[in-house]
Amino acid sequence: MKIIEAQEITNYIKNYDTIAISGSGGSGSPEALIAALMNSYQEKQTPRSITVVTGISPGNLTTEPVGMNMLSADGLVGKAICAHLGMGKVFGNAIGENKFPAFAVPLGVLNHLLRAQAGHEPGIITHIGLDTFADPRINGCCANELAQKEEPIVEIMKIKNKDYLFYKTFPINVALLKATYADTKGNISFEHEAVIGEQYNMAIAAHNSGGIVIVQVEDIKEFGTLKAKDVLIHNKLVDYVVVAKPNEALGEYNLPKYRPELTGEKRIPLTEIPKAPLNERKICGRRAAFELKKGYVINLGVGMPDIVGKVAAEEGFLDSLTLSLECGPLGGMPIGGVAFGASINPESIISTAETFDLYNGGFLDMAILGLAEVSQNGDVNVSAFGKRITGPGGFINITQSTKKIVFMGTFMAGDLEIDIKNQKLNILKEGTKNKFVNQVEQITFSGKNALKNNIDVLYVTERAVFKLTKGGLELIEIAPGINLEKDILAHMEFKPIISKNLKFMPESIFNAGKMGLTINED
Repeated sequence: MKIIEAQEITNYIKNYDTIAISGSGGSGSPEALIAALMNSYQEKQTPRSITVVTGISPGNLTTEPVGMNMLSADGLVGKAICAHLGMGKVFGNAIGENKFPAFAVPLGVLNHLLRAQAGHEPGIITHIGLDTFADPRINGCCANELAQKEEPIVEIMKIKNKDYLFYKTFPINVALLKATYADTKGNISFEHEAVIGEQYNMAIAAHNSGGIVIVQVEDIKEFGTLKAKDVLIHNKLVDYVVVAKPNEALGEYNLPKYRPELTGEKRIPLTEIPKAPLNERKICGRRAAFELKKGYVINLGVGMPDIVGKVAAEEGFLDSLTLSLECGPLGGMPIGGVAFGASINPESIISTAETFDLYNGGFLDMAILGLAEVSQNGDVNVSAFGKRITGPGGFINITQSTKKIVFMGTFMAGDLEIDIKNQKLNILKEGTKNKFVNQVEQITFSGKNALKNNIDVLYVTERAVFKLTKGGLELIEIAPGINLEKDILAHMEFKPIISKNLKFMPESIFNAGKMGLTINED
């Protein structure tokens, strides 16, 4: 192990190298190392045409020079293989504009590919991705047109007359990782990391591919002072270490200030968490909470779904549930916002790859995820919208392996304004774009696949609740105060099945105070 300055890392990176970069949206990104790549390319036009591999690509959903946005200069990246491509908007836009080929791979698949590469295996065989855009009969994980001209990364394989997907491994030349400390011998510890992510699997994939591993840490400690259980990457896997103090100017992004309640070192009362206002987001979260049962293990998706944790805390039954995030935290309450992926008061934190071992085998009782487009046969798109490419993240793994799914989001997109009076919902200003469409732009969730696997699916909005049936989407509830024809059917590109038992959503959802909801125990 050798300690170097950040700008020196490009001495060890060549043009066309495949570089794995840790990070999960707002957490765990080696910002100093990514900045060094950017600066070197701006000054010397090298390295160029690199292939970047990330899970939930580092970024804060802005155009600011953080995370993958720093790698958006023309010619720097030659290809991207990521689970989520849009956390850096400049980087995602470059993909949408066909600046370089990009593949969007389910997060669990990407993590397991890293392990397979470390073991010199040709790939992984899985059901994850069938009937979605990852399926080579549809898009084959291609996130843009240029990717369609590249060698396919996934193939159909039949085993005992059953379809599976075979995803191919690829060597990693360089791993750029973030951790907490290195000792003087090069052992790498993770005391301050709220998300473990892909760091270990990227390290072993690079090392066993004959590549190099570079780790950004906060400080160097004497050998023997780090606890063995905190050391997740042994010095034999580490080539270079860069010391970079956390950048507090980034605010919550990348968690520059250590928060011990996110690592399990300290617990804080959840009463300290501010109460969520009663708006369309909370209405959806409250309706989703009616589906919860005592003892459930539940995955909460990014964005609107994280409100469900706050609703459960407000109603007093969060301790009766176990909330899980695909990045590794199990238990506690997801933090949400730009630092998503971390949880307050987690009971355990494991790696992303290990989490998907659990998920793929049916560990989850329920998942509550976002929706952006929904078709009449129940397909959901959350991964591509014109030139705005985001990718699936863990969405595909979760939705194809969990027996109950609740999708939640506003009924219309853009500039929706509502008012709640006397426990009734009023639409003050309608949204500008239909979400319930004849055909989604990209299939991130397949209604056909869900029906085939007997998955129970609900679609919850602030004004209507739908259920997936063999005949298509069935409208089962509407909000009190809402007109069926004017506020719902007039804004759908298709007519859903109208339940013979159509009823109002519970009035308590629209109460400014607590709902008084008691969690189901059966």
